Amino acid sequence: MATLDDLCSEIMRLTARGPGSLPVEGAKVFSADRTTRPLGDIVRPALAVVAQGAKRTVVGDRVFDYRAGQYLVVTVDVPVTSQITRAGTAEPFLAFGLALKPSVIVELLLQAPSRRSRQGGGAGVVMSDADELLLDPIVRLLRLMDRPDDARVLGAAVEREIHWRLLTGPHGATVRQVGLANSGLALVARAVEWLQARYDQPIRISDLADHVGLSAPALNRHFRAATAMSPLQYQKQLRLQQARMRLVAGARDIAEVGHAVGYSSPSQFSREYRRLFGVPPGQDATRLQGQVLADYV
Repeated sequence: MATLDDLCSEIMRLTARGPGSLPVEGAKVFSADRTTRPLGDIVRPALAVVAQGAKRTVVGDRVFDYRAGQYLVVTVDVPVTSQITRAGTAEPFLAFGLALKPSVIVELLLQAPSRRSRQGGGAGVVMSDADELLLDPIVRLLRLMDRPDDARVLGAAVEREIHWRLLTGPHGATVRQVGLANSGLALVARAVEWLQARYDQPIRISDLADHVGLSAPALNRHFRAATAMSPLQYQKQLRLQQARMRLVAGARDIAEVGHAVGYSSPSQFSREYRRLFGVPPGQDATRLQGQVLADYV
């Protein structure tokens, strides 16, 4: 069985080559030798394992501090604010990320029908300790990266094993919902997709509830359980995260950026931006230049 030291060794070996995608789609490794300021992003369903160092991820009003030997699972698209909280040149922050695939989860559930009958929790982000059963296939997947042909043939099987370990792990109930079309998380995912397509437009909760097929109170209950926010709060975070990305990319006209993401009032945009990120838009864009961006929560 692989250990956490083995995972650290593999991540350091692969990241020493510089940035680049791995042969297995959705798999990434990351290394950083310094801490970072809080940075926002829209995170897709994924597994993130910290091999060395520590990180903080904030989702709505929930704070996840996870360190070496712990992992985070995100099962629905969600705006997050993350920062590396422990890293240095002697012991850099090391992490592994893998995109979760609903099709793989569905296949595994069909082969293990008993897993489908259990009720799952509604949280869209969960954290736990990584045991050897999970670490072992992750290390084997990374060891395949030196052999692209082997990775293309064998990688899918190892990736499937990682999904299985998550399904049979302490948060399997949550992971299972990714593959169940009528689960609470699947309904929230449908609502999220609708909001993402309209983040810059005025919306009515009744229209969103009709789209999902729930009453407005039921939608709010499921949505808040999964994302720690109401749909309107989620839309606001989408707007502000999109604005932040535009500013970091080089946009200079603050009022124009606010208008592009759905704000008719520049003062309201600046006020809500500062409330979320702690500083005004222009100042935030300046301080973020050159920041280390960590893939996966």
